[in-house]
Amino acid sequence: MSNSKQDSDPFAEMRGRVDNAMWELFRDYGRGYKLQFAVGGFASVVARLLELVPALIIGVAIDALFTGDGAYTLPLVPDGWIPGTETGQFWLSVGIIGATYVAVAGLNWLNSWAWNHFAQNVQHDIRTDTYDVVQRLDKSFFDEVQTGEIMSVLNNDVNQLEQFLTRDLNNFIRISVLVVGVGGLMLWLNWQLALVGLVAVPALMLASYVFVRIVKPKYQTVRSSVGQLNSRLENNVSGVEVIKAYNREGFEYDRVEGASRTYLDANWDAITTRIKFFPTLRIITGAGFVLTFLVGGYWVLFGAPGPFTMTLSAGVLVTFLMYSRRFLWPMRQFGEIVNDYQYAQAAAERVYALMTEPSSVPEADDAVSLESVAGRVEYDDVSFSYETEQGVGSSGDGDGEEIVLDSVSLTAEPGDLIGLVGPTGAGKTTLVKLLMRLYDADDGEIRVDGTDITDVTLSSLRDSIGYVSQEPFLFQGTIRENVAYGRPEVADEDVLEAIKRAGAWEFVEKLPDGIETTVGERGVKLSGGQRQRISIARAILNDPSMLILDEATSHVDNETEVLIQNSLQELVADRTTFAIAHRLSTVRNADQILVLDDGEIVERGDHETLLAQDGLYANLWSVQVGEIDALPEEFVERTAQRRASIDIEAGTLED
Repeated sequence: MSNSKQDSDPFAEMRGRVDNAMWELFRDYGRGYKLQFAVGGFASVVARLLELVPALIIGVAIDALFTGDGAYTLPLVPDGWIPGTETGQFWLSVGIIGATYVAVAGLNWLNSWAWNHFAQNVQHDIRTDTYDVVQRLDKSFFDEVQTGEIMSVLNNDVNQLEQFLTRDLNNFIRISVLVVGVGGLMLWLNWQLALVGLVAVPALMLASYVFVRIVKPKYQTVRSSVGQLNSRLENNVSGVEVIKAYNREGFEYDRVEGASRTYLDANWDAITTRIKFFPTLRIITGAGFVLTFLVGGYWVLFGAPGPFTMTLSAGVLVTFLMYSRRFLWPMRQFGEIVNDYQYAQAAAERVYALMTEPSSVPEADDAVSLESVAGRVEYDDVSFSYETEQGVGSSGDGDGEEIVLDSVSLTAEPGDLIGLVGPTGAGKTTLVKLLMRLYDADDGEIRVDGTDITDVTLSSLRDSIGYVSQEPFLFQGTIRENVAYGRPEVADEDVLEAIKRAGAWEFVEKLPDGIETTVGERGVKLSGGQRQRISIARAILNDPSMLILDEATSHVDNETEVLIQNSLQELVADRTTFAIAHRLSTVRNADQILVLDDGEIVERGDHETLLAQDGLYANLWSVQVGEIDALPEEFVERTAQRRASIDIEAGTLED
């Protein structure tokens, strides 16, 4: 496959929608948990302030009780509360320090409880809302973005946000309080010596600024490579049967190893930047502490050095050194927060990009609901094209578009069975997907009962349409859950009736647990024909006014096709049905057969009429009944050219 499209970050272009994705997510989702945030923040602030008390008590005790250089006085404590004896003052110091640590422990528990409650719930809301946005996006989005990329955002990137909210944001508050509190106390104790300790702050800020500028794009590359690796793994796990069948384990190992190597290289590039940054912070903070000890120690031993004029006792120096370490150490930790923030910001950009991805199939603000649908469907001069890579499948004029439908018009009366036939790539499936608004037409109008489908709600439109595909998707769960997927509240009797009408009861009743039998992921425990009949039962139970059968019998054997056709007779009765078919026998009795070729309806009529025209339909019929020798040479040559074009395009995509 072309690496330019597959290996690029699909969210790179989306990142420009917001300057600070982390702040946008925090603002939008944090407001719902303001109480937990406030409680956690308050507990953190008070705990950090209380942590400053022991050092202050120790300094006072050293000067008053051990060296005799000062009186025993405590800020904010009336002198009448202080014992008059040294023994009393000593035990008071011990009691205050012990009570402080107990209070800090309690506050830390409160902070941890409230903060984790805040972070976990914000993470949950972001993940579920992002998923809800994803499942409501139009089909074209999923044509462009791989499942692994989406899973990487919903899982890895959202988890990265949770880690930042739980740990780093809490640490940021803690560090901010410590820096402000310690800085204020240092200035209060001896503002001249405090200036010495604060010399390291500008150097730390400069180092952090340089680090952010360098590491931000590297973390964006890391998040992108994680998504690409997940896409490769998801794709290979889903296709493991094909890998085994074609003995391609070695080839796929190399491809996974390559994707993993790309992630390793990107991550190692970021890591090498990070491991250079943290030792730099350690050197700066260590130098600040050493300088404080050097100047302060000289000050106590020999008096105020140089321009300094204030007095400094041993107790104050000890307090100062303890505070200096608590001041400079958080500043170094601030560098770690900056690092984690940049990593989380790269993840937040991908999450926010996915959450704000606009749908190309919007629902009008004044959309109305379809009520009592009769099922009259009109296509009025409808055209549609896919965007393609330059030169791949384009129309040849370099515009990067592949025209799929060109000015298609048709009318289906209520209850009609419309057969859609034609070569591969003629536009049959696209035609019915436009009716479901999985895509929107570029030009023209599609109406149901006279109402433009762009003027009705998506939910009411899709509720009125049943869909049975050639590869029915069954969810992990029981047969009952899959049949009742569209109407989970129905009674078991209704589910059983739908199963019987779909001709599925013959095998369901033989299963170990009947309708409560688990079908496995994607229904792997059932055969293709069994999955198809469960899908038909699901459509019968939903009782739609319109029905789409997308080659519903193309992947089953002849005996199974007979069973499914019998099931379909029940399903298509009295409802407007569009049946896409390569096996023309399935639409032989259709009220109208539309033959598509290169995005246009080239023939229309019933089976006998189309055979009499001796055109494309007649040639396709000859292929099906084995009359290959009767085919005109022009048809054979065109079929070969079309097949070659399809193979070339597939080869280009997988190159």
